[in-house]
Amino acid sequence: MSSVAGSKAPKPPKSKKKKKQKLLYRPVGLALGMAGGAIASTVFNRTWAVVGDGDAPDAMDEERTWREILLAAAIQGAIFAVVKAAVDRSGAVGVRRVTGNWPG
Repeated sequence: MSSVAGSKAPKPPKSKKKKKQKLLYRPVGLALGMAGGAIASTVFNRTWAVVGDGDAPDAMDEERTWREILLAAAIQGAIFAVVKAAVDRSGAVGVRRVTGNWPG
């Protein structure tokens, strides 16, 4: 059997059941993503109320300093990433409990 260095074997086709499960999980994932975004936004606004001065700055806010804008962006990014990971993982665990299979 001859083999070309660096060539990969073709991937086996996904089963129809896996494709169907992935398609059925899509609306669940979308709803969880929207809920997660709302949660992250609320957490960020409450965090900024404690850490910052007034409303969270916008990157184009001329009166705000670079330090304040970058700090707000870093905090917001960290909060959104943690909430997204928690929501995605929770959704996948929930689907596995209901169906017995891990989504995706």
